[in-house]
Amino acid sequence: MASIRRTLSPYQDRSHQNGGNVSPFSVNSPSHKLNSTSRFALGVRRFIGGEKHSLPRKGFRTWKRSIYSCLSFFLVGFLLGLAPFGEFEDVRTPDFSFEVNRPPILDVKEDIVVDKVELAVVKRENVKERFDYVARKQVIVVTPTYNRALQAYYLNRLGQVLRLVPPPVLWIVVEMNVASTETADILRGMGIMYRHLVCTKNLTNIKDRGVHQRNTALEHIEHHKLDGIVYFADDDNIYSLELFETLRDISRFGTWPVAMLAQSKNKAVLEGPVCNGSHVIGWHTNEKSKKLRRFHVDMSGFAFNSTILWDPKRWQKPISPSIRQLDTIKEGFQETTFIEQLVEDESQMEGTPFGCSKILNWHLHLEAREVGYPRGWLLQKNLDAVLPIE
Repeated sequence: MASIRRTLSPYQDRSHQNGGNVSPFSVNSPSHKLNSTSRFALGVRRFIGGEKHSLPRKGFRTWKRSIYSCLSFFLVGFLLGLAPFGEFEDVRTPDFSFEVNRPPILDVKEDIVVDKVELAVVKRENVKERFDYVARKQVIVVTPTYNRALQAYYLNRLGQVLRLVPPPVLWIVVEMNVASTETADILRGMGIMYRHLVCTKNLTNIKDRGVHQRNTALEHIEHHKLDGIVYFADDDNIYSLELFETLRDISRFGTWPVAMLAQSKNKAVLEGPVCNGSHVIGWHTNEKSKKLRRFHVDMSGFAFNSTILWDPKRWQKPISPSIRQLDTIKEGFQETTFIEQLVEDESQMEGTPFGCSKILNWHLHLEAREVGYPRGWLLQKNLDAVLPIE
């Protein structure tokens, strides 16, 4: 016996199919039973797609009203969360850094008004001082040196003084013929800015050695247009730290008295200017050289502005040959002939310190001429040590 199977109607809005009262979406439908997940997904698709007749009208409106209510309450709560209430008590910016044992931060509730902001250096005593940068003139120290027994002692002593002078300081050390490794090692280990020069001029008289070494330094300063205060500091003299501090106060040419130990080493002679304040009004000298020398100054008793060497127009000086020391001058007159190239008279000089009332450096003749030059500053033989008898 053949059986007849009727297909479902394509119309989905019919409430009864095949004469039954069972909906195809009913839970009790044996042929079209859907689980809860499938029914929920189908309902969402129909709600979004606008299928108005997929669910009963009353249930659809209830569901839609619930969604609108939830959205309304969420929007009202979100706006209330953004609205300010009362006063702000904590205006700090959030700190997202990770720190260990961070100290607690106190809330500041008082109004703070900043009137002025200044850069300051805070010391340990919590005392603020204003930080002012003072531009200093460069001090150019020219030192001629040569191989002898106490050369290392003299250079180290002068270098230790220059280390204490506030920068900028340039130490120009000039040797004859060749730069010795011993001098180079001393300069490198001193920790100050230096230039190691060599004078290669052939000498007929060893007494003119210092003259040509200083001229080598003057040529270097003129060629490179070094700006600063030039000072001839021989390595065997004694200098106070105050002397180098006063050099920066010199505008054009400065001078001061120098204490000199006589060759006989039985008395000291004072040589240099007599000042009224900062004006030079006379010279300390002896009767023998009173009428022969124009300026009675020791080589370590004056300093001058380096621009006189390479910028004469700044000082209203005519363009003239390079300013140098002369090896044709009799010994003892090197200072006065060189100064005559820098200034015209005492009116262009500055006495320092005020009143020329202090001795800032000493010229002592303490050279040990009979001691040989230790090659490499090392002893050739080991010392013999004698152990005491117990």
